[in-house]
Amino acid sequence: MSTTAWITRPGLQVDPATRTRHPSIGLALALAGMMLTVIAAFISAAVIDRIATGGDTSNLTTAFALNTFGLGVIKVGIAVVLVGIVLGLWRRVSAVTSALPKLRAAAGLPPPGPSSPMVTTTTAYGTTEITATAPDPLPIHRMAERLWLPMLVMGAMALTIGLFVGLGAAGAEAGSESSRQLSAWAQGTLFLGEGLLLAGIALLLGTILSGLRRGGAEVQESLGVPVQTLAMPATAKVFIGLMMLGMMAAIAQFVLYGVAAANAADASAYAVLVTWLGPLREVALGVLLASIVLALATIARALGFQFHRIRQLAAADA
Repeated sequence: MSTTAWITRPGLQVDPATRTRHPSIGLALALAGMMLTVIAAFISAAVIDRIATGGDTSNLTTAFALNTFGLGVIKVGIAVVLVGIVLGLWRRVSAVTSALPKLRAAAGLPPPGPSSPMVTTTTAYGTTEITATAPDPLPIHRMAERLWLPMLVMGAMALTIGLFVGLGAAGAEAGSESSRQLSAWAQGTLFLGEGLLLAGIALLLGTILSGLRRGGAEVQESLGVPVQTLAMPATAKVFIGLMMLGMMAAIAQFVLYGVAAANAADASAYAVLVTWLGPLREVALGVLLASIVLALATIARALGFQFHRIRQLAAADA
């Protein structure tokens, strides 16, 4: 069991109907993040009239840092809600594990037959593997269960550091070398934090997939029936690839913003680097978001298969 299992997998004695505070905390964080982005919008609007006249526009840097930080707070709220979903998943696995044998006995169904050796079969949801016992977690599942919390913590730390560096950049003399250096580090650190948070969310979705796979297998094993688990679909494989690509791009933009900070004395070279880095950081976030979409599509497929398998078990067609 992973080192973070104490957060996401409750004991079997926990009532599956017990409500958690995760949705409420997640909604509160989302509201706080939204309020920060609204404040940032008002700050930006307040300096619009100064742009044409060449007035002080340092508050735009403050607004940028505050807006990016607010978006990060919203992502943390999403992560908190997902942790609650993982907890709910395992509580329901516990409930189904205890309820299904009783349902079969109440219906007068015979005990399940002996388990089968490993084979594969095809269903409407894809290829499934049939084993005698619940299979071990896949390497990607073990990685997701171990890394989602460190990713979220590092992302929150990077966002906080980036916010303060951005506020420092706003207080520096406009157009100075120090202002350019601080601005570069602020942008790189803020978007590294955003990338880490999105990677943490993606890994939490991987943890949900792990829970669906392992939990469904444990339910079947408790009945003594052949354990059917869905083979990794193509969407899951692409999800892994895009998540890693997005993280590499997020790290690359941070490193390159460091290069821009090192070249802050040359205003023209600095401007060229920063111009190229804007699209790169957005691509990094876009790729990570695309990986999350694929993870959600995989979860939808896994849920469909789980419902299909539970219907089989309830009907004794194991």
